[in-house]
Amino acid sequence: MLSSRTETILRSTVEQYIAKAIPVSSQTIVNEYDLEISSATIRNEMARLEEEGYITRPHSSAGSVPLDKGYRYYVDTLGDIYLPLDKQRLVNHLFHQVEQELEKWLNLAATLIAQLVQDVAIVTTPRLASCQFKYLELVTLHDSVALLILILRGAKAKQQLISFDQAVSQVEMVNITNKLNAAYAGLTSRQILNKGIELSPSEQQTTDYLVNMMKNEDKQDNEELFLYGLHFILNQPEFSQQQRAQALMELVEYKNLLKSVIPAKLNNKGIQVIIGKENKAEAVHDYSVVITQYGLPQEAIGTICVIGPTRMHYAHAIATVNHLSLVLNRMVTELYESNNINE
Repeated sequence: MLSSRTETILRSTVEQYIAKAIPVSSQTIVNEYDLEISSATIRNEMARLEEEGYITRPHSSAGSVPLDKGYRYYVDTLGDIYLPLDKQRLVNHLFHQVEQELEKWLNLAATLIAQLVQDVAIVTTPRLASCQFKYLELVTLHDSVALLILILRGAKAKQQLISFDQAVSQVEMVNITNKLNAAYAGLTSRQILNKGIELSPSEQQTTDYLVNMMKNEDKQDNEELFLYGLHFILNQPEFSQQQRAQALMELVEYKNLLKSVIPAKLNNKGIQVIIGKENKAEAVHDYSVVITQYGLPQEAIGTICVIGPTRMHYAHAIATVNHLSLVLNRMVTELYESNNINE
């Protein structure tokens, strides 16, 4: 932990650089903040911050620029942040004007977030992290061949031919269907494998087929992305270099942007901030990400994400993403409950 004075100087440096995108001098901090200490003392403190890797100077006579470590300390000490009431009212009003269609909500959310934070915003459609079994049907085609129709939560239907090792009568087909439907209702493929019930050879074969079908479904990347704000980020001073801008555009073009920034352990317990080289992909080491999830944990989960330069207005981005996640949580919950679309 930094001392109170050192922390104030670091916070001042970060906020000044975020606001103006130019290196911050000790005199700037003296002029902008009433710290009641001399510029020489501030210079000494900034030299210590530089030694410890919180800030750097482009060259010896220049002011200071925050590094990833400096931004991380700044974000971790922000405390509770909320979107201003007038912005909350604006967001809530605009959502009340939109028809009850999920795609329109998500498109509006991406547009609003990008406009409010002046960075790229991505919102994905909610989907189950792991598909859940609803019921199956077996349609006899031959003595040992049947069509397995698998219905998943969310009204998704999959089908596949199943070839049994031995002839299976119609009565046996019905018994298999009834037993597995009762045993597996609402379970994921992993839960089915761990169920540990006693199965006949034909029941085990049917289970193996449906588990593989569910695993394949889990691997499918069927989220729809709503992206807005590329023009905001490309107008930032950091992206005046063509190489940086091109790298970002390639990620967007090949639909790899979200995959590149989602952390390995993304959870639905709040906002996560990934700064610079904390990102797993080298292509986004010049960016910071504010990300969270929304939706119904047992039904469907979507992602809200802001991507911008490491010189991001973190407090505003965190507050905006947090408020929009609350709005979408409420609206998706109401939609699922009123239309029962998960059935």
